[in-house]
Amino acid sequence: MKAREVMTIGQAAAGSGLPPKTIRFYEQRGLLKPAERLANGYRAYDEGNIQTLCFIRRARDLGFSLEEIDKLLALYRNRRRASEDVKRLALAHVAELDLKIAELTRIRDTLAQLAWRCHGDERPECPILEDLERPQP
Repeated sequence: MKAREVMTIGQAAAGSGLPPKTIRFYEQRGLLKPAERLANGYRAYDEGNIQTLCFIRRARDLGFSLEEIDKLLALYRNRRRASEDVKRLALAHVAELDLKIAELTRIRDTLAQLAWRCHGDERPECPILEDLERPQP
């Protein structure tokens, strides 16, 4: 029987692409089970920890919040889950992203319009600054 390979936090960081500080934070938040301790007091990680860290990293890359990741991990670990629960969570996140995209598009369009109206010369008049000083509804 093969012995379980144990890694330090530095090796876990290299294997997951996450900094050690982030790994400790995820442990503290309960997203990653607390690492075992070696005789010298160092944290000990295994391939299962690396897999979980990669899962968390990918979910963060897709913009999921830590709370959403906690739910995704619970579903991932529950082999009796219904895929509809996972899909529901993903589609709720897509809806949030759509709202953010719409808001960012409005902001971008407003700023582009203001920049277009600005002469960008030596004169002090600037529609961008005039808009910023105006109270907004």
